Amino acid sequence: MNAETDSPLGFNRHDHKGCVRAALLAAEQTCAGQNLQFTATRRRVLEILLEHHTAIGAYEVLDRLNAEGVGAKPPIAYRALGFLVDNGFAHRIEKLNAFVACAHPGIVHDPAFLICRKCHSVGEQTTCSGLIERATKAGFAAEHTIAEVVGLCANCQFEKETGK
Repeated sequence: MNAETDSPLGFNRHDHKGCVRAALLAAEQTCAGQNLQFTATRRRVLEILLEHHTAIGAYEVLDRLNAEGVGAKPPIAYRALGFLVDNGFAHRIEKLNAFVACAHPGIVHDPAFLICRKCHSVGEQTTCSGLIERATKAGFAAEHTIAEVVGLCANCQFEKETGK
C-alpha cells in the first residue's frame, strides 16, 4: 500500500494549496499532452471543485459561475463537469449526485470514496482492487467500478460524541 496514494485525502491534514497546484498542473499537462482544450470555464470549474474536498452539485457550480459574472447556463456547467470527469480531473459521486475533484490526478486508478453523510466531505482512495480481484476470480471482466462508502468522518463523529 502506498501511503501517498491510498490515503483518503479529503479527511487528512495536508498542504491544500499544494494539492490545488498539483491538480491544476496535472490538468494543464494532460490537456497539453493530449491536445485537449482546457478552457477558462473548465479551469474555473475545476478550481471550484478544488476549494474543498466536499462533493458539490452542478447547480452549486452554476451558481458560483453566475455570481462571478460568467453568466453560465446549465449546459455550460454540465459540459465543463463532463469534460473534467471524462478526463480524470474530477469524479461524480453517485450517492450525492454531485462532483468532487480527483484527489490523485495523473494516477490511473479505480477510486473508492468515503462519504460523510453529515458534512459531505469526500475522501478518495486510489483503489477498490479487492473488489476487482474478486470479480476477476469469478470470471467477470470489470470495466468500471464505483465504490462509495457512506458514514461519518472523524470530525462529525467527534461532534456527535461531544455535542459540539
